[in-house]
Amino acid sequence: MPSPIDVLRQPIRHWVLRAFPRAGSDGPDYDHPHGDPGLFGPESATWRVHSDFPGMLAGGLAALTLQTLHPLALAGVWDHSNFRGDLVGRLRRTTAFVGGTTYAPRAQAEAMIAHVRMIHGHVSGHGEDGRPYSADDPDLLTWVHVSEAYCFLQGYRRYSHIAMPPGAADRYYDEVRRIAEALGARGVPASEREVGDYFRRIQPELAFTERSRVVLGLLGRVRLPVPAAGLSRDLFLRAGHALLPDWALAALGHTPRQRRQARLAARALWSIAPVFRAALQDGIASRACRRVDVTPEQLSRWG
Repeated sequence: MPSPIDVLRQPIRHWVLRAFPRAGSDGPDYDHPHGDPGLFGPESATWRVHSDFPGMLAGGLAALTLQTLHPLALAGVWDHSNFRGDLVGRLRRTTAFVGGTTYAPRAQAEAMIAHVRMIHGHVSGHGEDGRPYSADDPDLLTWVHVSEAYCFLQGYRRYSHIAMPPGAADRYYDEVRRIAEALGARGVPASEREVGDYFRRIQPELAFTERSRVVLGLLGRVRLPVPAAGLSRDLFLRAGHALLPDWALAALGHTPRQRRQARLAARALWSIAPVFRAALQDGIASRACRRVDVTPEQLSRWG
């Protein structure tokens, strides 16, 4: 008799590939050149954390939610992004950038960073209060990076079913800050303690505004191109909310009911997370592993 994982593997694989189709010939070549470890390599904490699809998707949605609290970062999205008409496309582009800079060969990863830097150079304007902003502002880049890295790490801890050894979180933050610095960020936290200090310092600059409400409303209604789109969205979005720190939930005005929903979604996603791992064994992390002659199973173990 087939196990629940065997029964669900193909439907979930189909779900993921419809929502986040793999890049075509114009995307990174994760298979060549042989032996190229990219920016991090198979021994890194980054390859391990970013290999867990449930944690990354829930963490990515959590990061988008958290980022709406920074008025100047949100102004750039409000003025220059097509999020109103193509929020799924924005999610896909973010996913492609994180995947590429994590697992692609070094030259291709560096080209992706250079491309984003070029785009940032054309994004500027004024926030609702009249303050100027620019997408290549080092402080804004640091905010976007830290909110993403924090949420990805929390997603891995919550949903991967793999315990992180002491010091692994600090390794992760110290590694991924290199991407932020390559994009132009400065003062990027390099440890868990430094991330906590950073969040304490920046909270006075954050606010839940009407723009925050509009963007979160769109995020709460986005329809992924998958079966049971609303249910899938609610599961991952609420499981993402479960990753946010208490101060962020308070700033977002989450009610006790919303917090209960987040806890229930987190338990549900934790229960089905192993099926995602089984269904996506041939993903880009596995291809990158083969490129450097290690087994994908190595990413489920910490050295």
